[in-house]
Amino acid sequence: MSLLRFRLAALAATACVLSGSASAAQADFNEVGRQVAIMLQNSHYASLPFNAETGQRFLDDYLKQLDPAKVYFTAADVERFKATYGDELFKMLVQSKGLDAANDIYGTFRKRVEARGEMAKKFLKDDPLDFTGHDTIARTRKDAAWPKDDAEADGLLRQQLKEAVLSETVVRELQAKMAKDQGKPDPTQSEVSPREKVALRYERYLHTIKDAATDDIADGLLGAVARSYDPHTDYMIDREASRFNDSMRNELVGIGAELKPEDDGTTRIMGIMINGPADREGSLQLRDRILAVDTDNSGTFTDIKFMEQNKVVDLIRGKAGTSVRLQVQPATAAAGETKIVTVARGKVEIKGAQASAGIIDTKSPEGTPRRLGWITLPSFYSDFSAGKTRCSVDVEQFVQRLTAEKIDGLIFDLRNNGGGSLEEVRRMTGFFTGSGPVVQEKNTRGLVKASDTDDRKAIYDGPMVVLINKASASASEILAGALQDYGRAVIVGDSSTFGKGTVQEPLDVSKMLPFFSNRDGAGMLKLTIRKFYRPSGSSTQLDGVASDVILPGPADSMEIGEKFLDHAFPHDRIKPAPGFNPPAKDSLFLSRLQEASAKRVKADKDFGYYLDDAKRSVELRDKNSVSLNLEDRRKELFDLDARQEQRNAERRERFKTLEQEDAKSLKLTKLTLDDLAKGAAFHPYDPAKENEEYIRRAKDPVAELNDAPDWPSGLDPIKREGIKVLGDLIEATENAKIAEVTPKKEAEIR
Repeated sequence: MSLLRFRLAALAATACVLSGSASAAQADFNEVGRQVAIMLQNSHYASLPFNAETGQRFLDDYLKQLDPAKVYFTAADVERFKATYGDELFKMLVQSKGLDAANDIYGTFRKRVEARGEMAKKFLKDDPLDFTGHDTIARTRKDAAWPKDDAEADGLLRQQLKEAVLSETVVRELQAKMAKDQGKPDPTQSEVSPREKVALRYERYLHTIKDAATDDIADGLLGAVARSYDPHTDYMIDREASRFNDSMRNELVGIGAELKPEDDGTTRIMGIMINGPADREGSLQLRDRILAVDTDNSGTFTDIKFMEQNKVVDLIRGKAGTSVRLQVQPATAAAGETKIVTVARGKVEIKGAQASAGIIDTKSPEGTPRRLGWITLPSFYSDFSAGKTRCSVDVEQFVQRLTAEKIDGLIFDLRNNGGGSLEEVRRMTGFFTGSGPVVQEKNTRGLVKASDTDDRKAIYDGPMVVLINKASASASEILAGALQDYGRAVIVGDSSTFGKGTVQEPLDVSKMLPFFSNRDGAGMLKLTIRKFYRPSGSSTQLDGVASDVILPGPADSMEIGEKFLDHAFPHDRIKPAPGFNPPAKDSLFLSRLQEASAKRVKADKDFGYYLDDAKRSVELRDKNSVSLNLEDRRKELFDLDARQEQRNAERRERFKTLEQEDAKSLKLTKLTLDDLAKGAAFHPYDPAKENEEYIRRAKDPVAELNDAPDWPSGLDPIKREGIKVLGDLIEATENAKIAEVTPKKEAEIR
């Protein structure tokens, strides 16, 4: 996929209209920029010198952020920016002139995008688009030179547009074939032509660039400046800060609908939260299109056609108890028919992001019954303001319920958990380790502080496995690292976690503005202030937490992790935390577990598929070339589909046997937070109905063509192997206890 196609596709990502209100940006963003610069100089962990060299980094990162594919700015543009701002940008920020530079640079970018846009429209309309040659295009241009002039830039964009049309063409051919083979409706029949579709996507992108307001422009520059210090320092305008805070709370305010931008510029409702505001009102239906929004129910509508998706979300969201009016085209209505729907905003829980628990009743290879507990934690959520929502409280209740169920072992699933509250992970670790240090934090002056658990005694001390992957980051790495250091859990999954070993603090910029300044919309600076370290003294930074048992997985070939981010800090070590007592050597029987798992993985078909896919992806990435020949691309895509269908056929047959075995040997039950609140018992787990309790989603006709069989019992290969590793750990632990008791009995007999 070309960078242009990736960028246009990103604009079509689903957005959820669920969060709180944002004020209109009224602060002086030149003054905001000055205060951000001061805060970075005074408080950032790295203490970078604020000079021309750092200012050049600001500029380079800002240009790369605006034009990552290097198809809009020319070399002459970049040289002018460097000559004008390269040695001056850091000064302009502290002199309250940063927005002057941003307006100039963004203004030039807007002109280039608009000029290329006119060329793109004509090109997509009139060019014959010959796909019989042997031209290629780079898969990524991140390391390429800037185009030397407008003619070269136009040529690069034409190539990317041509690739986008070619890709759309061959994908539709494949979709039509799949629909015919499966006896399903062809989703491509209702589509506009590939040329028109790419043109519409580009039209949305043009509107996004042209409609940028002052706060958007300031956000772009100050965000680039902040991230020039490290990947996780960031500046956010108010509406972004609101979303950030909402994500931490797992409780949002809005109408409870998931939206998706359509290629024709409208916004479609693709999901409705059950018992949310929109669901209770009842007029909005799945696949309805929203055409305009009256954000304060005043009678004045804003046309949202081709509006950037986050701005549509901002118009619809607001304070609890207020109402928003929507002009809607019903999914079943005739062309041109619309209706007005008024929805009272309210609080909505994001149930899919909440912790949950389950029990797997199974048997050992010898037939001994085993009861395994399972906890899934999508993030370390916490409501910093009210303190009512805390994931550690939720997990504590789940652990207590599982312990009451007399589980033999526990799996803690941290896959795709990007982190969250440091306080929550500190408290949570003690549930499994008892008293002792959890994490060490080093500030910018080099002072180290260790934080201990709250618990003198663990509430669960049995065999334990933690599942991780490359997307397990930050707080997830603290928990996994501490449990590994104490010998309390076997870490299973990708080769390592993400590698984010830094602590950020959100700071309200408005509090730093001069006394008489207008503070509305000044935004937030999320600032890296400390590095954290495991009890053993090792940082999780860059290296992450290494798995004890490494499994092939879907992320093996992806450039996911701290080491792929710009300006990442290095890995280092400090002294072990005071009071940390490492476990006895191989207290978790790791060599035995690794050997047994390696044999199973080698014989497992699905792990073999993961390895094959990873190898192929690395080869394609290293090649960094995409063909613009129709026959070549058609063959490439159809060969890929044939390979996938061959796998699906093999899996369907194999899964039949697996489903029969599961029916005999597995019983899966689940417990949600709602169940906890009601005092309900664990209920049967049905993976096919996993999300139906909290959201209704529209069917995607393209997704319906995916006939890959579901994992039997909802257990993917990583979960299944995690269960087997836990079984091995339980068996080894039990055998060790027997071996320890037997000599004592013999001594008593003597």
